[in-house]
Amino acid sequence: MAFETVDLVKQPLDAAALKALLVRLGLGPRDVLRSKDPAYAELGLGAPGLSDARLIAAMAAHPGLIQRPIVARGKKAVVARPVEKAAELLD
Repeated sequence: MAFETVDLVKQPLDAAALKALLVRLGLGPRDVLRSKDPAYAELGLGAPGLSDARLIAAMAAHPGLIQRPIVARGKKAVVARPVEKAAELLD
């Protein structure tokens, strides 16, 4: 089974695809949100109480907000930072 790679900046995912990716990762939107991206502060994404739907919509509109690289294989995916985390998909 091959690994999947997607350049999220060149090929942004829509909200539905992001939700599916989060399921594969076993994570919530805040777990993959990059707080150092300028859009994080501009959009006020650090505010408590923002819904998952709002966070996912922001990530769909601003793919730079998503941690990367993300490596997927089959029904699983990992944020491969450090890159050695990709080995978790070999099991």
